[in-house]
Amino acid sequence: MKTRHRQKSRLRRSGAQIMASLVLLLGSLAYIMVLAVFNGSLGFLCAMGVTLFGAVGIAKLMGEAIALSWGAIAALAVGCGVLRGVLRYLEQYSNHYIAFRLLAVLRDKIFGALRLLCPAKLETKQKGSIIAMITSDIETLEVFYAHTVSPICIAVLVSLCVFLLVGFVSGWYLALVALAGYLTIGIVLPMVSSGRLKDSGVRYRAEFASFNAYFLDSIKGIRDIVLNNAGVAREAEVNRRSDILLGETRRMKREITRASAATELAVSLFIAAALAVGIAQVSGGSLSVGRMIIGVVAVFGSFGPVIAISALPGNLTQTFASGDRVLNLLTEQPAVRPVENGRSISYRNLRVRDLSFSYDGQAPVLRELCMHAAKGEIIGIVGESGCGKSTFLKLLLRFWQKTGGEIAYNGTDIDGINTDSLLDNVTMVSQSTYLFDETIEENLRIAKPGATQQELESACRMAAVHDFILTLPDGYRTQVGALGDRLSAGEKQRIGLARAFLRGSELILLDEPTSNVDSINEGIILRALRQQKNKKSIILVSHRASTMAIADRVYKVENGKMEEVQGL
Repeated sequence: MKTRHRQKSRLRRSGAQIMASLVLLLGSLAYIMVLAVFNGSLGFLCAMGVTLFGAVGIAKLMGEAIALSWGAIAALAVGCGVLRGVLRYLEQYSNHYIAFRLLAVLRDKIFGALRLLCPAKLETKQKGSIIAMITSDIETLEVFYAHTVSPICIAVLVSLCVFLLVGFVSGWYLALVALAGYLTIGIVLPMVSSGRLKDSGVRYRAEFASFNAYFLDSIKGIRDIVLNNAGVAREAEVNRRSDILLGETRRMKREITRASAATELAVSLFIAAALAVGIAQVSGGSLSVGRMIIGVVAVFGSFGPVIAISALPGNLTQTFASGDRVLNLLTEQPAVRPVENGRSISYRNLRVRDLSFSYDGQAPVLRELCMHAAKGEIIGIVGESGCGKSTFLKLLLRFWQKTGGEIAYNGTDIDGINTDSLLDNVTMVSQSTYLFDETIEENLRIAKPGATQQELESACRMAAVHDFILTLPDGYRTQVGALGDRLSAGEKQRIGLARAFLRGSELILLDEPTSNVDSINEGIILRALRQQKNKKSIILVSHRASTMAIADRVYKVENGKMEEVQGL
């Protein structure tokens, strides 16, 4: 278990690969990033110029041959200060413009990927983890675009400019000391601290996603937790997971603090080394005092950009973990791809021959299933819990790619039917109906946006929910609440059934349609299904013998196989 957890906590890509992939997402915004780097580099040089021109003034005062007048030196120092503010604003504006534009693009890409991966994706992955990706992981990437790419480029350009300036003005020995400092602080120390922080950051993001998923499940299941008096145990588990997350946070912060201390020490040592080399050159007569002051002041003020790089690993560990998770989703292959160049159908019949399916390609779930259905028939499917009945219904909607056999609508295999056409002809009502935090009317119109009020009420009457809706304060305009919590499971299930009737599909798949209703409402629903029989095909899964009583034919699923049975 621990080994598996460690494997899940590792990055699939290296930090360089993640950075390269994220940079490629810039696309047409790359020119704005170039502008941000230019403004940032020039702005930092202007910030240095304030003190540097002060050093030039001191050198001139000490007799150094400086062509600039006192007025020009003062004007340049003041001008650099003013220009620094303007350029800093432009740099930050450009960086954040890119960041927020790209965050919007990434969210769109993620939702696009989820649309392609669903519904199979949500059948096997905790929703809390996906929510954490859409919210927290995407926000973390803002750090990369706004505070990582530009600072790295700025550090390289500024360090190169200062190296050349010090080399030509104050000598190459002093310039080499500065270069050694840049390489140590900007490359060596970040690599060392990144190695220490990498696993910690990945573990933190993994624990954060796990905690988020568990906490979301706890909120969604709060009613069952209370009814089963499991609040104390659930609270203890939430606290345990919270403590684990807090522990990972502390370890990460401790490593960040150590890295910051190492950086500050290195800066102090290289500043001392630059001063010592300058003094040594002055003592040896190879460098004048004025030029030494200019060079040393330039070196002193040039470590800001590389210090910013040295501080990046603390943020980059989380950024890499978030980026890796997002990129994994964007590159994940769907269980099935939508069919767009196939045939469109108008449902008449369904025939399943030798259907086989396995989730992992090894352990079979369904084997050589055969069944058929036509308009005017109600087909019942029974079997023990977990035998694959719900999986079979989902295969009829092509949630997953069948392993073998044929699912043919009107004689055309499901893999050759346009996905939109398939979904227009086949509707499924699952065991748990999801309701959006909107009105009942708006939830119904998901099935048919242009439906009239009469159509809504007719569908709800068939689902035995119309009279209940009229008892609500605002009738069809009653808000159902977050996650539909204002309605019971049976009421939500009947609204889901009303959606199916409203949509008007020719084949309706019902997964335990009466599991959450009493016998009276079950009879009303079954009567409605029987009334729809002449117009449609209905395939229903149920454990209730009373439900199977309306079926024209009944199939039993057992040990992954299906056979027609008589007289349940």
